[in-house]
Amino acid sequence: MEITAAQVKELREKTGAGMMECKKALGETNGDIQKAIDYLREQGILKSAKLGSRATSQGAIFSYVHPGDQLGVLVEINCETDFVARTDDFKALGKNIAMQVAASAPQYVSRDQVPQEVLDHEKEVSRAQAKAEGKPEKILDKIVEGRLEKYFQEVCLLDQAYIRDDSRKVSDLVTEAIAKIRENITIKRFVRFKVGE
Repeated sequence: MEITAAQVKELREKTGAGMMECKKALGETNGDIQKAIDYLREQGILKSAKLGSRATSQGAIFSYVHPGDQLGVLVEINCETDFVARTDDFKALGKNIAMQVAASAPQYVSRDQVPQEVLDHEKEVSRAQAKAEGKPEKILDKIVEGRLEKYFQEVCLLDQAYIRDDSRKVSDLVTEAIAKIRENITIKRFVRFKVGE
C-alpha cells in the first residue's frame, strides 16, 4: 500500500512525531492512522513528541573544524538539564549536527526562521519559472508548493537530509535523541565560518 503525503501530514498533526517516523508507522500499519498512533506509542516516539513542549534552558556549544582549517562551525544545542548536556549521547548529537552544518551549509535552523520576504521572493521565482516552462495556470500553486518544499530541504537545517543517512532528516535525528535521552532538545543557533567568505 502506498502511503500518501496527506496521511503522513495527518499523523504528524495528531502526534507531533517526525515525518519519517510517521511514514514508517503508516507503512507498518497499512495506512491505518489509529494503529499508527499505537505503533508510535509502542516505539516510545510519542513520549518524545510530548517532551517537545518542555523548556530547554541548559545545553552546550559544539564545534567542528574541517581538516585544513579553512571551514569551521559552532552550534548551540539546548536541553532541559545540565546533566544531560554532559552525556555522551548529547555530545554525539552535537558533533553530528556540527558536521551537518559544515557539510550542507544551511542558512536557517528551521522553516519558521525563514523571513517572509525571502519566502515571497522564492514563490515569485518558482511561479515565473513554471510559467516559462509552459506549465498550466491551474497547477502553478502545486508546483510552487513543491519547489518551496525543496527550498526548505536545502536551506533549513532540520529539513535537510542527514549527511550520514539520507533516508533520514536532521529533525529525525533530534527526535531519536529526545526519545533516547528522555528530555526535550532544541537546536538554538549555529554559525558557519569559511575562509574567504
